Amino acid sequence: MVAALLAGCAKPPEMQPVLGTSAVVDAMSTGSINPMATGLRTAYQPMPAMPSVLFGKLAGRTLTVSESGPLGLRPGEIILTFDDGPRAGPTESILETLDQFGVKATFLMLGSSAERYPALAREVAERGHTVGTHTYDHVDLSTLSNHEAIAEIYAGQQAVAAALAPDNLAPSRFFRFPYLAQNGVIRTSAVESRFIVLDVDIDSKDYYTETPQQVLERTLARLDEQGSGVVLFHDIHLRTAAMLPEFLKALRERGYQVVTLRSSGGGVFDGPVITADASSAGSEI
Repeated sequence: MVAALLAGCAKPPEMQPVLGTSAVVDAMSTGSINPMATGLRTAYQPMPAMPSVLFGKLAGRTLTVSESGPLGLRPGEIILTFDDGPRAGPTESILETLDQFGVKATFLMLGSSAERYPALAREVAERGHTVGTHTYDHVDLSTLSNHEAIAEIYAGQQAVAAALAPDNLAPSRFFRFPYLAQNGVIRTSAVESRFIVLDVDIDSKDYYTETPQQVLERTLARLDEQGSGVVLFHDIHLRTAAMLPEFLKALRERGYQVVTLRSSGGGVFDGPVITADASSAGSEI
């Protein structure tokens, strides 16, 4: 199990997750979800009816964020995020699925992964998705000094920026802590360095060695319980790519909307608009 935990973006066993804007500890265990024997089908009742305005269109508004803090999502709104990529195979499949459903996501890339697959990193941005960062080498920053942690964050940002630069693209200011592991000093330093820290409300735990069906059921159950929030996936797992079409179909059937997340404001790494539609109308906080 330890190997499975460390294969993705799982927190170290002794860590407690820092969740979303509400900072609620996720106490739901993987074992509480009953796996289906075969197939990708929803095995539980849909969530209660959402307001009728939400039905029929999966793609929602664009939300532009200028600083770390509560995102102000409305009931039925979610933000899709993918950590640790890009990776040839899963990332490409996920991009195709997102295009099919007409929704945009935020990809928090590792600098080392962007260096390995620079063309794929650019494709993510060129398809209209938001590119953020996730350190250079997925280090648990809570084990480092403040100076070392900030250096690791900047190294990741610089590597992603270098991968995007040939097409005159630039990463957003969004950053997520690996393992969601942090302390107050490092978080404050990241914010003061003009990064926008992106937390998690619904952890899919797709880094466990499980079936796509198990990931689907657990994620939908947690989302139905909470009603909105930032959803964490990883675009390095084939199980996530296989699950995603059924997940998005279930979101549409339940009346959810997928919010497109953008960043604004000054900062060391601000540069050209990262995607052609980044200036589309939407809310700003």
